[in-house]
Formats: sequence, C-alpha cells, structure tokens
Amino acid sequence: MAFELVAGLAAKDFVLDLKLCRVLFEDNKYYPWIFLVPMKEGVKNMTNLTMDERLQLMREIALAESVMFKLFPCDQDNVAMIGNMTPQLHVHVVCRKAGDPDWPTTVWNNATAKYTPAEKAQTIAKIKAEFLIQMKNPQYQID
Repeated sequence: MAFELVAGLAAKDFVLDLKLCRVLFEDNKYYPWIFLVPMKEGVKNMTNLTMDERLQLMREIALAESVMFKLFPCDQDNVAMIGNMTPQLHVHVVCRKAGDPDWPTTVWNNATAKYTPAEKAQTIAKIKAEFLIQMKNPQYQID
C-alpha cells in the first residue's frame, strides 16, 4: 500500500519531502503554519512509528521549528499533534505573535486570511529554500 494523504491534508500545499515527513503549508496569512506528515501508510498515532522513526520525527520537528523561527520571528511557536478530525499523524508547527487575531487562544477554526496566489507561492518557496539550507546541518540527519 502506497503512502497517501487523507483528504484534509491532501488539500494543503506541498513544500518538500524530508527523510520521514512530507512538509505541507497552511494558507492562513495570520499565522505562518506548516505540517509534517510521516510518509508511511496507516500512521494515525506515534505508536504506529518505530523508535527510529520517532527519533527522526523529533529531528524533523526541530528542523521545522528552526526554519520557521528564522523566517517568521515570533513570540511563541506551537507544535501540536491533534488527530481528532484528521485521522493521519501530522504535526502542526505554527508561529504566533502576541496580539495576533486569536492570541492567546488556539488557532483552530478561528481567524483566517488567505494569501494571494503570488504571496503564497513566494512564501512556500522561501520556506522550501530555508529547509534546504538548514538540512545541511548534521544535527538534523536528513541526508
């Protein structure tokens, strides 16, 4: 069985593939926001990953946080794995600033502002480029 994204994640914009995870982009201008989705079929929870895959996921989360902090300085980054509505393991990495439209509450099902197509393409390209730069750091063991 090949890896496939569930409908809710398949609708997100592709950024790039890492060793374990596919990186996806959330189109919400208020919050710089990406997802990491392990590219392994049938993974709903961390319990579906081997210990080595779990450790790789942690490295890729650290990489994603580093990328997002560099590109989108923020007061708080939120890292969350909540699969109640989307039954495929995915990790949210969201940059938050004090005073944003939903501060200090959660971003789920709240304020949304879409990027223009040009802004979205530029933002995704910027995120991808920064991943490619930071993936060279041996601590992330991506290659």
